[in-house]
Amino acid sequence: MAYTLSMANTECRHFTGYKPCKKSEVCDSSCRHQDVPRLSLLVIHLGALGAVVRSTSLLAGIKRKYPASRITWVTDAPAHHLLKGHPLIDQVLTSAESDLLELSALDFEVALVIDKSLKASGVLKRTHADQVFGFKVNPRNGAVLPATKAATELWELGLSDAKKFFENQKSENQLIFEALELGAFRRDEYSLPLNTLEEMASGQRRKLWLEIGKSFVIGLNTGCSDVIPYKKFSIEFHRRMIFEILKTWPEAQVVLLGGPEDEKRNALISEGLPVKSSSTNLGLRDGLVSVAACDLVITGDSLGMHMAISQKKQVIAWFGPTCSQEIDLYDRGVKIQSQSPCAPCWKRTCEKEIMCYDQVSISEMMNAIKSCRTNSLSGGFTSGHSLVEAL
Repeated sequence: MAYTLSMANTECRHFTGYKPCKKSEVCDSSCRHQDVPRLSLLVIHLGALGAVVRSTSLLAGIKRKYPASRITWVTDAPAHHLLKGHPLIDQVLTSAESDLLELSALDFEVALVIDKSLKASGVLKRTHADQVFGFKVNPRNGAVLPATKAATELWELGLSDAKKFFENQKSENQLIFEALELGAFRRDEYSLPLNTLEEMASGQRRKLWLEIGKSFVIGLNTGCSDVIPYKKFSIEFHRRMIFEILKTWPEAQVVLLGGPEDEKRNALISEGLPVKSSSTNLGLRDGLVSVAACDLVITGDSLGMHMAISQKKQVIAWFGPTCSQEIDLYDRGVKIQSQSPCAPCWKRTCEKEIMCYDQVSISEMMNAIKSCRTNSLSGGFTSGHSLVEAL
């Protein structure tokens, strides 16, 4: 007996046309999981890993303005590993040629171009969008321009050190949100949730780290990208800081965090000290799991900082070359500014005899940890783990 398939809704968010989706074994008009988007939206953010994590704070605003949108996000590898499986993102593509071929088959009503770069505009040229917000380029010379008037403020900050370093008091979240014309800024949180298995792994990792007599976990994010290598403390500073932390709070478990490039450095930092080191070579999502297992994260302005913010950790973030006012800790932590007279500078190389990372004191760090305790006691600490009893 022949079986006739009822007409499938080809506009459904989950419909692929070549196999049943994960929501149902049979694809037909009776499926209760049908979800038809009213608008197709493209996000292009190829930028640094931490910046991509920060831009997940835009998703809430995107969904408010475009509530039934289908979101495709294009980024550079390996950032796609952080975004894949996100409940608000329907499709994640990279800037690899094979993914751009897929992009060229699609059309969009709206494109949000976050990067001020020729490459981002090149990605946009591989598809069609009716409206573009954020940034574009002059096709005659490749100069970056605002796509609409709303992006002018953020664009001009890149053209003036005085405005960027000293005059601007808005977070980068707010600047980008307003540049993309997403409505009234509401200070939305980062959105980078762990899946169920990752949440379980984080809890297990925390239990494994907490030896007898230890009751809370302080993660030290020891590295940063090579773009601005001065956003990390020296090995010796980390060792002195660990000594002071354990002397003041012997019940604290210090864990070194980082990526593959930090493995040798972390070994030197931990030599002879009673600390633990998280895995550095299991990928970005595993790093997110380790961050989520901490109560407090001490970090420079780096991917680790943005991961900690995304997991709603207490964060102590120090700033030298970059601008502290551009970062929102969401009232969960402390920002420490280097006392270097030339900070911020955003320079990628520096020949100063005394570096900005040498001009942050251990006592400032200890006071910041005490401040995080005060914040936790007043209800500002929203992690699933408790720092209150420990400090």
